[in-house]
Amino acid sequence: MLYSFFHSIVISKYVMGFLPSMQRSGPSGYGASTTAEQVTVGFDLSARTYLVTGCNSGLGKETVRVLALRGARVLALARTLEKAKQVSERMPGNVVPICCELSEPRSIRAAIQEVKRLNVDLDAVIANAGIMALPTLEQKNGYELQFFVNHVGHFLLVTGLLEQLAADGRVVMLASAAHEMTYREGVQFDNLSGEKGYSPWKAYGQSKLCNLLFARHLATCLPVAGQSANAVHPGVIATSLMRNMNPLITVASRLVSPIFMKTVAQGAATQVFVASHPSLAGVNEKYFSDCNEKKSSRYGRDSALAATLWEKTHGIIEAFG
Repeated sequence: MLYSFFHSIVISKYVMGFLPSMQRSGPSGYGASTTAEQVTVGFDLSARTYLVTGCNSGLGKETVRVLALRGARVLALARTLEKAKQVSERMPGNVVPICCELSEPRSIRAAIQEVKRLNVDLDAVIANAGIMALPTLEQKNGYELQFFVNHVGHFLLVTGLLEQLAADGRVVMLASAAHEMTYREGVQFDNLSGEKGYSPWKAYGQSKLCNLLFARHLATCLPVAGQSANAVHPGVIATSLMRNMNPLITVASRLVSPIFMKTVAQGAATQVFVASHPSLAGVNEKYFSDCNEKKSSRYGRDSALAATLWEKTHGIIEAFG
């Protein structure tokens, strides 16, 4: 198991075989070693409002911090109001805590109503929250938990907030290069419960592919021409997402992270870049990695698969009333 971890870190397509500190900048002028603060140098976001899910740790917390640092009002969503408040109380700037448990449709709808009550235009919705590689099958509402939290929960939240999206507002879905590690079909529509077979990493990859496909289809049906929807891969980062992994792998990740993994500040850069950088105004239906546009897997570019997933997810949501 330990060898498998190092093998995947060093040579797999997921890591892409490069050390973050050694990667050069791409066409955007930024690269793997760029931080969220660096992509926003000189920005005045005081007239803007951003919504970030998963605000209480890792990439979400850093995203909230940097956007607030640049003057933005940030709606910070976490599984509990207490966790969201802990973040808002420690952050400089205007951070508004909101409870949103992405495995509970009732909680998601309550969060939507809370945002609507604030009567603000959202300059970007950053769907950052997620769970990764649960070692054994867990279900919620009859569906495999990673699929439900990472995809269905965000689908319900984002589509419920489209009326609040500014005329040039952006939706940023946190996907992953792990979307390439999915099942043979891309999305197992006949096994969304996981009961016909479960693989921790393939189920995670499927959920990240769903995030990418959601952004792709949403980009084609946004209500205002100036709005956009894109997906990002943050890179490989040692965060609390690894809490469900084998303890040996967790320890190993901490040992190699200074060499092979991005820091949280670097990992948050791409989603902050896509959500806020002026150069991306009107850029739509793209996939980004290391703050530059990247080609996704063939499944990630499959518009028919994206449309099927959209309809299937609508059906799931409607079943909850």
